[in-house]
This record gives sequence, structure tokens and C-alpha cells, in this order.
Amino acid sequence: MALEHGGRVRAAAARYGIPESRWLDLSTGINPDGWRTPEIPARIWQALPQDDDGLAEAASLFYGSARLLPVAGSQAAIQALPGLRRHSLVSMAVTAYAEHARAWQGHDVLRMADADLLHSDADVLVIVNPNNPTAKRYAVEELLSLHARLAARGGWLVVDEAFMDATPEHSLAPFCPRAGLIVLRSPGKFFGLAGARAGFVLATEDVLQPLAELLGPWPIAAPSRYVVKLAMLDVAWQTSARQSLQLASRRLSEMLIRHGLPPVGSNSLFQWVCCEDALIIHQRLAQQGILTRLFDMPASLRFGLPFGEAQWARLDAALGDIQR
Repeated sequence: MALEHGGRVRAAAARYGIPESRWLDLSTGINPDGWRTPEIPARIWQALPQDDDGLAEAASLFYGSARLLPVAGSQAAIQALPGLRRHSLVSMAVTAYAEHARAWQGHDVLRMADADLLHSDADVLVIVNPNNPTAKRYAVEELLSLHARLAARGGWLVVDEAFMDATPEHSLAPFCPRAGLIVLRSPGKFFGLAGARAGFVLATEDVLQPLAELLGPWPIAAPSRYVVKLAMLDVAWQTSARQSLQLASRRLSEMLIRHGLPPVGSNSLFQWVCCEDALIIHQRLAQQGILTRLFDMPASLRFGLPFGEAQWARLDAALGDIQR
């Protein structure tokens, strides 16, 4: 059975009887004011993807890492990496992106609290940083110390940085490649390019080469490679986006607090609210055509960012209606 993710507007439209066009989707944590894509030349659509098109170089410059592998979204790497190791003890957070635990089935998987991960003696540690949905962020120094302990015994530290692009100063990307350190990055969230299905694995050659062979040729379509390369070279947009996302995140946090829903986790792209009546709030917002991401362990909601004053006003009014 497929795991549930955000962005299922079509299913919500059918369930609540509201046309797709009338939904405000806050369930994904994707930048709603993403990088503006240009018209893609016909020659790009007609071509097979080419590894020497400059995408890897643009990504290396953006991430500050000398060695990486473009893949079909970090999801492709999440599913493939467990097949590159012999049977291992794998630790990861109890509350985190669920596809990691699913991918490591067949190994011994131990779910732990965020704080306890740093003291695990597992062979492989999978850390989502910042975590999704808790927004927990680990310091670079403590992760490097953890990696050193793992690498000394042949272990792996796998760090999923899907939500890191807005705060690159906290990334481990500049420390790659290092033996036993695997960093996953994705332009889907920060750049608002989730539909491109592009991602990158930062690691040493002994991981990247077998991973590339396992995933096969042409993992990313030529139009996606074209768009993502241009986005990663647009430094002016990146700087502006980081500033605007920080302001929008603070505005969302303040709005939720004002309506009695104080976030317990905050990220540039989402706010995480824990409350016993999360299901009821989720349903009441959905009845007004506003989709949030619902979690049951613990009972909580993830709110992505609205875009434009009309959407901000709509969310504000809907939260006010729930309070009343």
C-alpha cells in the first residue's frame, strides 16, 4: 500500500465535493512562489538527457560539493540506497518522512526520538534535517561528530536535506564527499519545482557508482534537467527567496498563534502544530477548501505557506471560523 503524502487535492476534492480549482493546498511544504520557469526549447523536448549538459556542475556550485549524482528526485535514492548495504541495524526518528522507514524494510529498523538519534549505535543512521514534519534541526558540528563515529566502524550517516535550501548554512553538503556520509538534496521544495522530479545524492564514488548503475540511464528527463540547471544558477532569485520565505514563515506562525494553534516546530516552508483535535481542525478546514497535512502520531497538522494576500486572508478567516 502506498504511503500518504501531501498534495492530494484531487482526492480531497472528491471527498468534500469542492472542485479542484477552489482548493488552497497548504499540505505540501513546497514554495508557493517558486522559481519562474522559462519556455523550454523544442530541441530540449526532442533530446535524450545528456550527462554533460551542465546540470551536475550547476548543482555542485549551488551545494558547494565537488561530487554528486543527479537522480529522479531524492525519493529514487531513498528507495535504492538500502540495496547497497548488507543487512544492517538502521536508526531513524519516530516522526519523520515515512518513506525512509519503508525503504529500509528488510534491515533491522529502530525508530527513536529525535534527541536519542545522536547516541544510537546503529550501523546506519537516517536523519532528516530539518526534520519533516517536526522541523527539528541538528547542528552541523553534532552531525559531523556523529558521522565520524559511524565512519570509523564502516557505518553510514544518511542526511535528507530536502528542506535545507532556505538555510544552506546548516547543510552538510560542503563537507561532502566523505566516506560514510550521504547527503540527499532536492530542488522541489525551495525552488517550487517538485514536478521536475529531480534530486541529488552527495557521497563518495564507492556509493555513487553502484547507485548510478542501479538507477540506470536517463533518470531525469531533459526538460527537467534544463529547468533545474537554470534555477540553480539564478543566485539573485535564491537570495530574494530566502528572505521572503523567512518573512512568510514568521507571518504564518504569528497567524496560527493568534488563532490558538501555536506551532511546536517551524521551518521556512511550513509550521507544525500538535493538538489533540488535529483531525477535527483538518476536516473543518477541508470543508472550506483548505488542505493541510494531517498526522496521527502524534496528532498534528503541517501548514504550508499561502501565496498572495487573497490566500492569506482566506486562511485567516477559516481559522477564525473554527475558533468560533
